[in-house]
Amino acid sequence: MSHCKLPALIEAQVEMGSVNELEHKSLFRKEEDATQAKAASLMEQGSLSLSFPEHATKSPKNSVLRSIKIVIFSNKLNMLLPFGPLAILVHYMIDSKGWVFLLSLIGITPLAERLGYATEQLAFYTGPTVGGLLNATFGNVTELIISIFALKNGMIRVVQLTLLGSILSNMLLVLGCAFFCGGLVFYQKDQVFDKGIAVVNSGLLLMAVMGILFPAVLHYTHSEVHAGSSEMALSRFSSCIMLIAYAAYLFFQLKSQSNNSYCPLEEETNQNEEACGEDEDPEISKWEAIIWLSILTAWVSLLSGYLVDAIEGASVSWNIPIAFISVILLPIVGNAAEHAGAIMFAMKDKLDLSLGVAIGSSIQISMFVVPFCVVIGWMMGEQMDLNFQLFETAMLFITVIVVAFFLQEGTSNYFKGLMLILCYLIVAASFFVHEDPHEDAL
Repeated sequence: MSHCKLPALIEAQVEMGSVNELEHKSLFRKEEDATQAKAASLMEQGSLSLSFPEHATKSPKNSVLRSIKIVIFSNKLNMLLPFGPLAILVHYMIDSKGWVFLLSLIGITPLAERLGYATEQLAFYTGPTVGGLLNATFGNVTELIISIFALKNGMIRVVQLTLLGSILSNMLLVLGCAFFCGGLVFYQKDQVFDKGIAVVNSGLLLMAVMGILFPAVLHYTHSEVHAGSSEMALSRFSSCIMLIAYAAYLFFQLKSQSNNSYCPLEEETNQNEEACGEDEDPEISKWEAIIWLSILTAWVSLLSGYLVDAIEGASVSWNIPIAFISVILLPIVGNAAEHAGAIMFAMKDKLDLSLGVAIGSSIQISMFVVPFCVVIGWMMGEQMDLNFQLFETAMLFITVIVVAFFLQEGTSNYFKGLMLILCYLIVAASFFVHEDPHEDAL
């Protein structure tokens, strides 16, 4: 009887031993998982660059000549670069305002595109969030420089109309072309983007419209407490609030949101992995990108001075309203980088990045550049305000509403893109026949 029970006893002890081993193994795995989770959380709480360590190891080391070859001679659009020096030559030899304006406009176009390229290269070393913000910032540096030069010359209406035109161009033309080209490539399906972030962006654009609308309403209802000064005081106060709101928006994107608007994490699909993590290696190093950004920005600043000086003469010689030049022609050149980038991302089915460039740029101009110009004008002693006049403010309000309706579904196709482009043509035609009542302020 005892002999029969012995094997059973041994078997039970072996089973208990195996159970204990399994328990130890599971406990060890739990400790490993907890350690990995803790390390991951520390990485998330740290700087953004920690998430992208591979960029620092792939930095190329180019000679000066190779760097020039990559940045200057690798793009066919750079064949237009000689038009910049030619504009300066024409200014001093012939002094034909129309030709100076046209040549400066053509000369700035490749510079705007190269600014986008240098920013994209710098974004390899910063990660997608900071990279998206850098793209929007340096994509708008052309408009900002032109606006500051115009403010120095007292051309307040040119500043207002140029910034308005840039917002309209980004929301209708750039986004429309991105939707249209992406829809043609992927015509068998609707392209998808993050609907929640699109709604937040639409809300920010409506807030910008609110800031611009109220001074105009105050002016046209003649309900100012202090005639002539209340409108300016409201504009400056609203500008400060808008700058605070934009700073909060940046903090929200960079710190509070784990999934940012430039590279959202919707589902764990291969498409999103490609959008956020697939990448070619950078062609130039971080310091090369910074140096090229400085050189290109300085060259844009130089040409912008000649461009702004020639606006009035070009308007007279071409018999085109200054409003049309400011709202349509200048922003198309200034938005060259955003235009190319947004279309390229859409054709790769990275629609969230297209929205980040087009709508992100509109938000930055309306929530940062416009109020910043009001503050700069305040420092210069110029009467720059947020009253963009009734016609222009109504145009902006309707545009934001139209774009918000197109974004609310979270999908896009070539038909939506075509509608946005046609809306932009209506806007362009409206400004071509619009006579600005404040042309003497130009």
